[in-house]
Amino acid sequence: MEQAPHRPVRSYVLRRGHLSAAQRAAFAELMPRYGVPDGDGPIDFGALFGRRAPVVLEIGFGMGGTTVQIAAARPDTDFLGVEVYLPGVGSLLRQLHERGLANLRVLRADASEVVTHRIGPGTLAGVHVYFPDPWPKKRHHKRRLLQPPFVALLASRLAPGGYLHCATDWRDYAEQMLATLSAEPLLANAHTGFAPRPAWRPLTKFEARGLTLGHEVYDLLFNRVDDAPAIPR
Repeated sequence: MEQAPHRPVRSYVLRRGHLSAAQRAAFAELMPRYGVPDGDGPIDFGALFGRRAPVVLEIGFGMGGTTVQIAAARPDTDFLGVEVYLPGVGSLLRQLHERGLANLRVLRADASEVVTHRIGPGTLAGVHVYFPDPWPKKRHHKRRLLQPPFVALLASRLAPGGYLHCATDWRDYAEQMLATLSAEPLLANAHTGFAPRPAWRPLTKFEARGLTLGHEVYDLLFNRVDDAPAIPR
């Protein structure tokens, strides 16, 4: 009897969020301009952005407010935002177009597929993972994004001296992240334990919500071990 194909565990659920007329129009009109062309191999960042500059990947940008603020504050760095949530993609496209940002591109896709197939080894200056779904029930912890195999994959995509910056407001997920990142041989903690919140990271919607609920926020900053730290100050 033929076995059913293996289905990978996803770290997200596609929500049926309301897609506003503005978000729908932004996706239809702006994705061809600011999106990443389809392809099977690694993205040519020089061709995508029209220049050679450090590239930072952001996984799961939500509605895009934080991503746009960071990109606007760091014009010498290029940013690739990856998100599966269509209203969020439409929102980010609208914001980056209104601001006229040339250093931000958008990809609607599964982050694990993107990192595996569209990002070449050693090509990223940084990776941002801010407030990923904590999957709080123990039976769902296997769905959490930052598992050892994916962390190893992210580390392999970082250039020497590149950084991985994560943040969460769930203590047990923060502890799992710290243990997982600390166990990855390609990464070294830039601090002892959790990191202070960098001044350059804006307050996110999810962070504000967590603080309102009395949650503590945890930042983690790790570097590739084979060169000097490249964490932005």
